[in-house]
Amino acid sequence: MTTMASVLEDPTLERHFKGHKDAVTCTDFSPNSKQLASGSVDKTLMIWNLAPKARAFRFVGHQDAITGVQFSPSGNLVATSSKDRTVRLWTPSIKGESTVFKAHTAAVRSVAFSHDGHRLVTASDDKSVKVWSVHRQCFVNSLSQHTNWVRCARFSPDGRLIASCGDDRTVRLWDTSTKHCINCFTDYGGSETFVDFNPSGTCIASSGADSSLKIWDLRTNKLIQHYQVHSAGINSFSFHPSNNYLISGSSDSTVKILDLLEGRLIYTLHGHKGAVITVAFSRAGDLFASGGADGQVLMWRTNFDTKSYQDVLQQHSRRSTPDPPPHVTDIHPRGPHLHHLQPTAVQISPTVADTQSTDPRVIELGEAVHTTTLSSGRTHFMPTQAAANSHHSNGLPTHHISGSRVEGWMGDESAGRAGVTAGSQTGAGSRGRGRREEEEGGRGQTRPLEVLSGHPSSLDSTLRHIVQQLDILTQTVSVLEERLTLTEDKLKECLVHQSQILRDVRSSGGSQRTESEETDGSPVQFT
Repeated sequence: MTTMASVLEDPTLERHFKGHKDAVTCTDFSPNSKQLASGSVDKTLMIWNLAPKARAFRFVGHQDAITGVQFSPSGNLVATSSKDRTVRLWTPSIKGESTVFKAHTAAVRSVAFSHDGHRLVTASDDKSVKVWSVHRQCFVNSLSQHTNWVRCARFSPDGRLIASCGDDRTVRLWDTSTKHCINCFTDYGGSETFVDFNPSGTCIASSGADSSLKIWDLRTNKLIQHYQVHSAGINSFSFHPSNNYLISGSSDSTVKILDLLEGRLIYTLHGHKGAVITVAFSRAGDLFASGGADGQVLMWRTNFDTKSYQDVLQQHSRRSTPDPPPHVTDIHPRGPHLHHLQPTAVQISPTVADTQSTDPRVIELGEAVHTTTLSSGRTHFMPTQAAANSHHSNGLPTHHISGSRVEGWMGDESAGRAGVTAGSQTGAGSRGRGRREEEEGGRGQTRPLEVLSGHPSSLDSTLRHIVQQLDILTQTVSVLEERLTLTEDKLKECLVHQSQILRDVRSSGGSQRTESEETDGSPVQFT
């Protein structure tokens, strides 16, 4: 333990954010590390500004729990996925504009940008993985070989591969150009909850409901590391940008930090009251965030990555490959040995109290009443800032609070998380009273759609019926689009094949004519 302490500094809890009224399901840092996004079962997206005393933004629009969130590589967009079967692209500013993508026919479980920011990949309970164009704002193609719900999908750093995992207990690897499944890893004892590539793109890791975490080398298609350090299912993990560390969040209420070079657990962090559903490193790796069933977002200072590069090289001088940078595959032994919880791991149990700042002022951003429907099943919202609702302490109608729950977030784990909602709702209510009533400059105030509850019940049911019919129509259009894409591909193949046949016919016809001309053109001798 003394050796590790001499080269590693312990991570510390830097801040914690309270504003969600239910379990936090997803987190992501902006590329410049100035903002932190979080999504929740309370259907809202929060953008936390990390500068001291900065305001936070709450974006309202999804009709069900948010399941995934990610900043675009440029940082000017935020993508969210939801159990309401939609994907949204938000502008993380006071304008709060969002574009809705619809093609999935069941809950969407994850969303991720490609590293060039041009595409999105989503995973859904409809057993499909879908790829979207960000600039054209439309559905591109679907990958459908999973036999059960798909929990997570991610692009490789070079954009040529997609990894996906799901309740069919498989991790699949897809070629984005051919759209074919090129590999399937099946050595799992339960549902796979999360999958991602390491930053260099040479390995993929996956975690499962059986509390295991496995790392596969894509160059050899072999399992190289297997960790069994949590006592309950792992819900999320994140690679450090150096490739050397990995953090994981579990339903056992802990965050664990793994040293991938040494192949061992080095830290266990206690801070959440209930399941830890999401963890994420910042782009630079100096910070990481965790969110859980207690409705809190904790932000930690990494510290343990401050070990110098020379120390790493000296410590790992007996490596199995001559390549200069340390790599996740260069561990000893190279076999897929199982890593169990070790008593030498440091236990950190901070007092979760934000000593650096008071709760940030939250600005509500909701959808405008009028929306404009775009082609390809998208709806574009031009929202204005929503005023705090003077009739309710937290700016939302009472039925919205009582109806929010953790049920169904991760299937069989719902019962264990439902008990934490009451405390988070009470805290949210007390903070709501301090929210500003109106914005500077006399901006127009439009309540979110959820607050508009003054219509007669018959009109409500009619509107609900119309929305359902529109959803069905949108799904039908998306299916037709997919079939048209397949038909276009087939037509292109037929045209290429036909043109090849014509070329072959012309070339054979030309050779025959040449031979006949040579025969006809021979001189005729008369006697």
